[in-house]
Amino acid sequence: MDFLNEDDQQLKRAWVQGPIIVGAGPSGLAVSACLLSNGVPSVILEKTDCIASLWKNKTYDCLKLHLPKNFCELPLMGFPKNFPRYPTKQQFISYMESYAAHFSIEPRFNQMVQMAEFHCSCRVWRVKTQDFEYFSRWVIVATGENAEPIIPEILGTEKFQGLIVHSSDYKSGYRFRNQRVLVVGCGNSGMEISLDLCRHNAIPHMVVRNSVHVLPRKMFGFSTFAIAMTLLKWLPLRLVDKVLLLMANFIVGNPDRLGLKRPKTGPLELKKATGKTPVLDVGSLSLIKAGRIKVMEGVREITRKGAKFIDGQEKEFDSIILATGYKSNVLSWLKSCDFFTEQGMPRTPFPNSWRGENGLYVVGLTRSGLHGTALDAIKIAEHIVALWTTEECQKNLEIPVLP
Repeated sequence: MDFLNEDDQQLKRAWVQGPIIVGAGPSGLAVSACLLSNGVPSVILEKTDCIASLWKNKTYDCLKLHLPKNFCELPLMGFPKNFPRYPTKQQFISYMESYAAHFSIEPRFNQMVQMAEFHCSCRVWRVKTQDFEYFSRWVIVATGENAEPIIPEILGTEKFQGLIVHSSDYKSGYRFRNQRVLVVGCGNSGMEISLDLCRHNAIPHMVVRNSVHVLPRKMFGFSTFAIAMTLLKWLPLRLVDKVLLLMANFIVGNPDRLGLKRPKTGPLELKKATGKTPVLDVGSLSLIKAGRIKVMEGVREITRKGAKFIDGQEKEFDSIILATGYKSNVLSWLKSCDFFTEQGMPRTPFPNSWRGENGLYVVGLTRSGLHGTALDAIKIAEHIVALWTTEECQKNLEIPVLP
């Protein structure tokens, strides 16, 4: 890394001429590639020992991309043509590894960012890891919306004699074969894990605490997402929602009859307002209709051998899987910054959430998936490249008096 000018090795300090990127997932790789293609170097700090660690270590084996691959491509390099329309987990990982190799992206691994703060006196960002301090004019947050699992507080969990795991530690239903399993959560993960459990002769009971939109992944042979994006070019969002729900009712029926109550707000409007993604069904609904996946109301209490539910039922279970989602962790390390909400999401909504103040940028916190990540990466790179090429910026690349 000849663009790193390292100070006294005992102090373990480094001045980074380009941006510091925190996170080596799809977001970090995408913005690094866009910068490198325009001659701007960067340093990626990654807390684990590999790229795309969430995909490699925290996802289940049967996972596939929920959207067609053309909506999930990173900038400047598409998926291999022989990949299916919905690439598998392993195919997506191989795509990201090829992407990093193609652009010669070499993150600094095992660098856990503990703190990042902007020093007004010298107009410099200081980013501290467990054994190093990095300084730069720019910091790019690329830790994503799924940085840490959400573990809900449920009364009585400490009493349960069986296994309780978060979906981030679930790999395959093989581990739970022939068991009675309580799946807490009915999003895409909860639905797909319940489906996978059925493949291994387990008996999943899926907790549906709130209303949820369930749409078929395909409608009349076309991607539901692609249909929605096409209709949005011509029709207002609420009208598109009505069309999607009408078509969904025709294809899969009314999910209310299965215990899956729909929100009053349409799926696209709800996604835009709250970030809550509709479930794209890949087979779970048919198993719910067949009675192989049991739909349960909210959990009131966990017992030694199972759970009590708010409707008065009590059942025994061998294991509990918490498909309760993830959250941003940016507030745990980014200091003195009011750009983010208490949930660690940008206060400014997409598509203008990519830039803060004082050289702060954000990629992949759009609630718009990989497509939103790609758009963010392109905008950030364009903005930094424009600054990089100015004479004033080149002068500012000289090492300042560091704090």
